[in-house]
Amino acid sequence: MIRMLMIVSLDAMILYTMVPFILTRICGWGVLSKGKAGKGVAFTFDDGPDPSYTPDLLDLLQEHDVKATFFVLGKKAEEHPELIRRMHQEGHQIGIHNYIHRSNWILSPWANRREQADRTADIVERITGERPIVYRPPWGLLNIGDLILMRKNYRIVLWSVMVGDWKPAVSVEQLKMNLLRRIKPGSIIVLHDSGDTLGANEDAPRQMIAGLKEVLIEVRRKGMECLRTDELLNREARSVGKVGHDTKLPGQAHL
Repeated sequence: MIRMLMIVSLDAMILYTMVPFILTRICGWGVLSKGKAGKGVAFTFDDGPDPSYTPDLLDLLQEHDVKATFFVLGKKAEEHPELIRRMHQEGHQIGIHNYIHRSNWILSPWANRREQADRTADIVERITGERPIVYRPPWGLLNIGDLILMRKNYRIVLWSVMVGDWKPAVSVEQLKMNLLRRIKPGSIIVLHDSGDTLGANEDAPRQMIAGLKEVLIEVRRKGMECLRTDELLNREARSVGKVGHDTKLPGQAHL
């Protein structure tokens, strides 16, 4: 009997966590992780807003006339509404990264939707007057229920380029080289403007910002355009629509 219960529990755990991991992270089903058309790329930033680093990052983006997407934590948005307001006023897209940085694997789908995503969307909407429509779960991990509940109201956006910018061992030069080697037209790049989450280095965002300055210059020199995530994906939709009269966004056929 105990053996049977263990087998059932293991099967349930695999269904709840590993099946959605394979579907989304490996197969790309039901999520958006890159664009396919044009010369656009999208820089995205997770875990903020952080008063130690986000203002410097916003200054850098403004200096280079770059619009980005910030996947914010609701608790930090509550604590630093002036940074959320500034993101919005300067034309950046604001997405949801849960209320606190906790894995969806240890929460129920209903708790994820109500207490994490919707709660954060409410906070951002109160500050900016605009409700977020894009969602990125912490560590990119979804449970099986998220694939049903989250996708009813949010577009789940992951990434195609990740370079470990939260790690203390990644130097400015390594960060710059890794980004420039991997960024291609259509890339969605994930970086972090806060270093206080589990496994991150507190000073890592400072190195990220230092390396990003040269990356932005080089990306533009190569003829690529830095866009918000919604602009990158909508531009692809318009391009597809002109050719085949199909205006669905990438991945939308599965949504």
